[in-house]
Amino acid sequence: MAWALFISDMNDKKTDHFDALIIGVGQAGKPLALALSEKGWKTALVERNYVGGSCINYGCTPTKSLIASAQVAHQARRSAEYGITTGAVQVDYPAVKQRKDKIVEQFREGIQKSVDKAEHLTLIRGEARFGGPNQINIALNDGGNQTLTADHIFIDTGTSPRVPEINGLDTVPWLTSTSLMELEEMPEHLLILGGGYIGLEFGQMFSRFGSKVTLIERGDQLLSREDKDVAGELADILMAEGIDIRLNTEVSHIGRNESGLVELSITSGNDSRTVTGSHLLLAIGTTPNTGALQLDAAGIKTDKHGYVEVNEKLETSQPGVYALGDVKGGPAFTHISYDDFRIIKQNLLGSGQASITGRPVPYTVFTDPQLGRIGLSEKEAQEQGLNVKVATMPMAWVARAIETSQTNGLMKVVVDAQTGQLLGAAILGMEGGELMAMLQIAMMGQVPYQQLRDAIFSHPTLAESLNTLFGQLD
Repeated sequence: MAWALFISDMNDKKTDHFDALIIGVGQAGKPLALALSEKGWKTALVERNYVGGSCINYGCTPTKSLIASAQVAHQARRSAEYGITTGAVQVDYPAVKQRKDKIVEQFREGIQKSVDKAEHLTLIRGEARFGGPNQINIALNDGGNQTLTADHIFIDTGTSPRVPEINGLDTVPWLTSTSLMELEEMPEHLLILGGGYIGLEFGQMFSRFGSKVTLIERGDQLLSREDKDVAGELADILMAEGIDIRLNTEVSHIGRNESGLVELSITSGNDSRTVTGSHLLLAIGTTPNTGALQLDAAGIKTDKHGYVEVNEKLETSQPGVYALGDVKGGPAFTHISYDDFRIIKQNLLGSGQASITGRPVPYTVFTDPQLGRIGLSEKEAQEQGLNVKVATMPMAWVARAIETSQTNGLMKVVVDAQTGQLLGAAILGMEGGELMAMLQIAMMGQVPYQQLRDAIFSHPTLAESLNTLFGQLD
């Protein structure tokens, strides 16, 4: 008989003991719970909201589903470039949202079923907080409380959108990346604070749906981690689509004008003015979901921002308590959360030698074109004093891009000048994430760039562009 169940209608109970207790059913917590329970560990999962974590419910799955609809609308408007006549493009936004909701629910139900059928696994709906180093007190969603103890405790509570302190923000309605996706109709004019990947993905998406978009970034470029030429190229692409991008711009006050629109007072250098819009999106980062956990009761240390501090094996300052995923800070990507699970699994159920030290951090920004990134940027290589060679090539040189009329972007690689080893890559172009993954595999296999330059790739594919790209280094 399966042990996975919902615990409800429970008042204060005696303490139950588990081999493992996982707080949060995210992209690390869910597979870890299944792996441990499969090995016979008596395991408890505590979740206050939806199973699946931010990726399934608020991040990857819903946003990429919406982006896919926006991409279709954009391509339909471009159909004349391909010699195809389609007529006026209309966006049925409620239907777009319905499609997104259906996909999210499909993923969520899949996770729920896998938990339900697992033996030795109990799912508890409620808010968890530490009562001691190995004790968790749970305020149950259906009322009452329950206390659990465990030999191993894992924190996988993720993060939430950060709300900035801006004068007047409390006088207007505002949206986060979560609440924006629950709107039933498109914003007429979306104001976005933040030029990171969340702001860019939502900005392009809603621009393609038909919203006017103004994006405000306090820094001197979009995507502050990227090289200026890459970030600048992406900014040019977005502006060409009609997005109003304001760099080096501070927001000093937020309010409403006489028409009831959101009004931002902005300053750029000596220039001060106001911009108005129908909706305001805050996309300036995240904060860890640690406030309700009462970590002090377990002696668990956090950094100044509230992220849980861990060692190279993801163990906190309290032995036997671990933190996985975004809640520990560092790269906030689903694939990193899943790798955290693999590290814990290997160390508890395998050889015990896995570590986060030196692991690669690939990522893809799902604008159109995509920006796939791996390894060092040119800026980072220079900061480390490395002797490198850099090659840059426009996507307009790529046959496949020309044939499909998707020539926006550029390809850039950083190579060790002595060894010929690839140190990093930025692929801003069609299927940039997939091309980046090819280069990541080359880095994993320590393939020198000369082999990629001279390799025989099928024509006409994107892969064959690597011949020309690495040929720039000679």
